[in-house]
Amino acid sequence: MTEDQPNELHDPLAESFPASLEGRILFAVALVFSLFQLATAAHLWDLPSQVVRALHVGFLCLLGLPLVSALKRESIPLRALFWLLGLAGFGVALYQWVEYRDLIFRAGMPLTTDIAVGCLALAVLFIATWRIMGPALPIIAGLFLAYCLGGQYLPSPFNHRGYAFEQVIDHMAYGTEGIYGIPVYVSSSYIFLFILFGSFLERAGMIKLFTDVSLGLVGGAKGGAAKVAVFSSGLMGTISGSGVANVVTTGQFTIPLMKRFGYRAEFAGGVEATASMGGQIMPPVMGAVAFIMAETLNVPYATVVQAAVVPAVLYFASVFWMVHLEAGKRGLLGLTPDQIPSALGALRAGWYLLLPLAVLVWLLFSGYTPLYAGTIGLAMTVLLILGAPLATRLPGLALRYLFWIGLGLAAASFFEWGILPVVAAMALLILLCLPLKGGRETLRLTVESLGEGAKTALPVGIACAIVGIIVGTMTLTGVANTFGQFIVSVGATSLFLSLILTMVTCIVLGMGIPTIPNYIITSSIAGPALYALGVPLIVSHMFVFYFGILADLTPPVALACFAAAPIAKASGLKIGIEAIKVALAGFIIPFMAVYTPALMLQDGGPLAAEIGYWPAVAYIVFKAALAIGLWGAAAIGFLVGPLRWWERLVAAAAAFTLVAAVPLTDEIGFVLSAAIIGWHLWQIRRHGMPTTVNRTGGAAGTAGASRLPPEPYPGESDRARPA
Repeated sequence: MTEDQPNELHDPLAESFPASLEGRILFAVALVFSLFQLATAAHLWDLPSQVVRALHVGFLCLLGLPLVSALKRESIPLRALFWLLGLAGFGVALYQWVEYRDLIFRAGMPLTTDIAVGCLALAVLFIATWRIMGPALPIIAGLFLAYCLGGQYLPSPFNHRGYAFEQVIDHMAYGTEGIYGIPVYVSSSYIFLFILFGSFLERAGMIKLFTDVSLGLVGGAKGGAAKVAVFSSGLMGTISGSGVANVVTTGQFTIPLMKRFGYRAEFAGGVEATASMGGQIMPPVMGAVAFIMAETLNVPYATVVQAAVVPAVLYFASVFWMVHLEAGKRGLLGLTPDQIPSALGALRAGWYLLLPLAVLVWLLFSGYTPLYAGTIGLAMTVLLILGAPLATRLPGLALRYLFWIGLGLAAASFFEWGILPVVAAMALLILLCLPLKGGRETLRLTVESLGEGAKTALPVGIACAIVGIIVGTMTLTGVANTFGQFIVSVGATSLFLSLILTMVTCIVLGMGIPTIPNYIITSSIAGPALYALGVPLIVSHMFVFYFGILADLTPPVALACFAAAPIAKASGLKIGIEAIKVALAGFIIPFMAVYTPALMLQDGGPLAAEIGYWPAVAYIVFKAALAIGLWGAAAIGFLVGPLRWWERLVAAAAAFTLVAAVPLTDEIGFVLSAAIIGWHLWQIRRHGMPTTVNRTGGAAGTAGASRLPPEPYPGESDRARPA
């Protein structure tokens, strides 16, 4: 792949719906899909969970197969074929709906018709996944399915007792152990809601709000252009479930800004890719993995967030540190005052967009389920968006305040009387918006958000469906035990080697596979093995989750880096190399958490037993920050001033010895850290600071470049904002 390749090669759904009759039909399907998911999530339409899961996968096939064909502008016969396949996939869902009760009674004794429909379901799912996500995931799932059918012929210990064809199809295509397992349940309930939530906020102007706040807060600091990228991508991660999507939204603004202010194109792309992928570890959404992890581990969602919050802060702090060092090395200052919008002014203009996010976080941490919290958050977002054009037309500030208070009470009525009063309020707002020009624009934005949200959910949903085949293979054959026993046997000699083996497995599996299926596969295989070695369960799952994310930054695949390549106009492979340097903290934090679980605010570990829980938390956070700082200095070759090659080696050695929680290595690490930092500061004091600076970019280093136009930002709406 080269930098000239369009982003569509990496994401066939990068374009919007085609502007044709077929495109309008596909948009209508997407709209119905979203409305169906909202109706079932809000219990306006109660269906059995199995039926909801089947219809969810059916809609994914019906929308995904013809949409990809239309966006690729394939021939009419091919488009007709994919429409037929999509309708066949939806027909499977209708079959499961109609035969729901009968299928329960004949579970384990499928009819010939059941087997035929099950084979059709698997075939359509494989084709849909290949078309939407590429070959990697279908090939891996196909190998697991082949293992179910022929694994009895393999040598020990990889063989199994053998299973009939009918038993395998029944296991995979029906019930909740195969393609309709926990991943699809989470996708059809939590994930879809949160994707719609992010879609509404993005189109309402959240991207501009985040970018303006980031510019106002850190734009004037040293290397401010890159720090804006880190800050805005971290904020976007709170509402977005896709790192690659973050790259192609915030990256459209931040990568050119970084290049203009003197950062190398490869480094600019690497910073954006690293920060965007880091959004998947940033609560509350966490790339939707948080919901699957909570469901898998049977723990409250807040427990998962608690384990993620300190590592997420450290991750973004490390990326911040890396761009700071790169700016110091190359003498890059921040933006000039005339190029920095007011962060306070941006908040005054878009404060209302933060309310749904704040309510969502409060509900999640108050013990409400993600489904309940997501429904309220989404309802509140829609009420705010629909109410904004009406509020601007009200005379007087007092009336506007009363209007917003009334909407707030309508949203709060959900707690007492359920969703019906909220739906009634939405219907009233829609009627009031229809005669107004700004209101009609808002309604169009709302409908677009529903359609685009369904399109955005396609890769996540289809991945959750096909990964059910892999999980189903493990539950049917017990193959996970074989690999797990191998990891445990290695760990009996060296836990560190077991962690390295698990890390490599996660990264290799993650090349070309999204974070969610990668997490599900690796946590099913390696999670129990690490737990058997004494690693706390949630820490073991976080370990594989982190390295699943880093796979999207690791060449040769590095999807996030190749998504940044056409924007940065640089090689995707070179961007990947820079991203690995910038994301070094992501490789360090999981290892440190295994040795000292207090880093993830978990009990356990010898350090906590020796000095107490909170002292252990403070100690490990300080040690992690020091290790990250030294890794960054070694990778960039700069601390307060340039580092010689041997100084970089000493800094790297000090950081490495700080990773383990062994007292001797800690002592060595602290001594080396003090030595190299003290030596470096003494050298700087003796020889003086470097004086070359470059404010706005390029070799010329000219100051006072004209400010970049504040509009348009990707996803921004021209809709009027409330007072």
